[in-house]
Amino acid sequence: MSRRPRIPSAQPASWLSLDLQLCFALYSASLAMTKLYKPMLAPLGLTYPQYLAMLVLWEADDVTVTTLGERLMLDSGTLTPLLKRLESAGLVQRLRDAADERRVRVLLTPAGRALSVKAQGIPEQVLCATNCQLDEVSQLTQRLKALRANLTQAPA
Repeated sequence: MSRRPRIPSAQPASWLSLDLQLCFALYSASLAMTKLYKPMLAPLGLTYPQYLAMLVLWEADDVTVTTLGERLMLDSGTLTPLLKRLESAGLVQRLRDAADERRVRVLLTPAGRALSVKAQGIPEQVLCATNCQLDEVSQLTQRLKALRANLTQAPA
């Protein structure tokens, strides 16, 4: 049973203040995070979305495009060009599934696997930049996942 927040019947005009908006706090934090990653990923030749795709593949090589899209919450229209660029860079290869030609599998190349070694220090650099303790970041991550789940299930 989900609990519904109590919303006052009279909404003060200050509720329309940008600084009080959860959406803006999330949006601006996301922009800051992406900006933080940019110089760390440049030596790897990756954009932030490409890095996220590589994280999934470093966890479990040889996944379907559908699985990758589900993990990243991206549709195929966004994911396909990203994968084409990773393939052009020699980091992944896309192959039709032998059992089902409709499915495309994504596999790391040796260069893609090797890139994970170069990326090892990035999470620690990000943790340092947050100026938070590991348990604080872990708790924040769990709260954001719960928020995402709630928002995903919320009626439009």
